[in-house]
Amino acid sequence: MLDTDFFRRWMTATAAAVDREAERLTALDSPIGDADHGSNLQRGFTAVVATLEKEAPGTPGTVLVLAGRQLISTVGGASGPLYGTLLRRTGKALGEAAEVGEEQFADALRAGVDAVMALGGAAPGDKTMVDALVPAVDALGDSFTAAGAAAEQGAEATTALQARKGRASYLGERSIGHQDPGATSSALLIAALLEAAEDSGASGE
Repeated sequence: MLDTDFFRRWMTATAAAVDREAERLTALDSPIGDADHGSNLQRGFTAVVATLEKEAPGTPGTVLVLAGRQLISTVGGASGPLYGTLLRRTGKALGEAAEVGEEQFADALRAGVDAVMALGGAAPGDKTMVDALVPAVDALGDSFTAAGAAAEQGAEATTALQARKGRASYLGERSIGHQDPGATSSALLIAALLEAAEDSGASGE
């Protein structure tokens, strides 16, 4: 079972990963975006960690709803609404339970990913964060390890795609050959699940 501390650790591990990879995310964003993806997410997840420490949410769902709200209010561009929607919708799907099973979490995260696709109008193959999130959710029923690997593979596969959504889509064929920064940061988010699971003793396998 996954408790409130697990989800706090997930957000903390994500913040640390974004902090480590901020320059890389911005470098990926430079040729096809606004060159601010890393710095924006770094600011957002730093604020998330501070908010969770201050508010001390009491349920897994509340952790994610608070995190999502903070990202929406802190992160500029499209990343804030998209990541905020992902976490808020996932949190709402978890309800008020003090602990959730891994299958319940997988279902909730799928609801979050569906909300992201509805908000941004993106589908797999459009060269967006969805290309990492959809395979991750599909693999989450197997393990956190499998989900992380699927997200990473999905992110890497965006290099060969032409962007059909977001700012990169304005570049047309020139977007080919660049790994999508949103898919890359989404893979960091999913990889952080395993770190949180290892710290808590959850199965992860």
